[in-house]
Amino acid sequence: MWPFEAFLVVHITTGAVGLILFWIPTIGKKGSPTHRKFGMLFSRLMMVTASMAIGMASTTLLAPLDTHPKQVALNWPQSRIEGIFGWMMLYLAILTIQLVWHGVVTIRNKKHHLANRHWGNVALNVFTIFAALVCAYRGWLIDEGLMMAFSIVGVASGLTNLWFIYTDEPRRIAYQLEHVKAIVGSGISVYTAFMAFGFVRLSPGQALNPRMWAIPLVVGLVIIIYHQARIRIAFMRHRQVSASAKA
Repeated sequence: MWPFEAFLVVHITTGAVGLILFWIPTIGKKGSPTHRKFGMLFSRLMMVTASMAIGMASTTLLAPLDTHPKQVALNWPQSRIEGIFGWMMLYLAILTIQLVWHGVVTIRNKKHHLANRHWGNVALNVFTIFAALVCAYRGWLIDEGLMMAFSIVGVASGLTNLWFIYTDEPRRIAYQLEHVKAIVGSGISVYTAFMAFGFVRLSPGQALNPRMWAIPLVVGLVIIIYHQARIRIAFMRHRQVSASAKA
């Protein structure tokens, strides 16, 4: 139990701080020193949080009954504990790392697009797709629709990231759009895990309530759509002003 509890303490600490800081770059002025400072701090905290989640998932798979006594008391079968708190948590952690990394490198490499094709970057996206498919398969084995449904996010994220990476000449705004999608997406992933897995300790029987999983997804999608719309509008206005100046 002690390794699991140690991973959990760090996971909760860094995750809670990171998810508070998430709103500073999300709401604040884009591109400002404050945005860059707290955005990078958020990204680093999410990397630590996700790494701890990998540790929690791994210890769960090694000792599912010892690490989740409340679920045992509720007569959860071992296969379900392994599926939800092992395979699904492992997948969400990998997805979070992939999203954060993609969000950082798309801005870092906006003047050197070919750098996005580094083998490590490509491999991370391929591995995320693989983890999503494993999660879906494990969900199918225990007839857990939530695991199969959320695996779609990882497959879609990996494929769209690879599409961007192997686009020869992305539009200038593509880097900003990818950055917003990935960073806010990582916030959705971690908020989802906190509301779902964290809720287990308050009310174990409600751990898989679809509402707990849907709230961060809906809020996050609204944020992504809003900011991407602002980016597109600003880009169009800039082009119109440039065209008028040339005329």
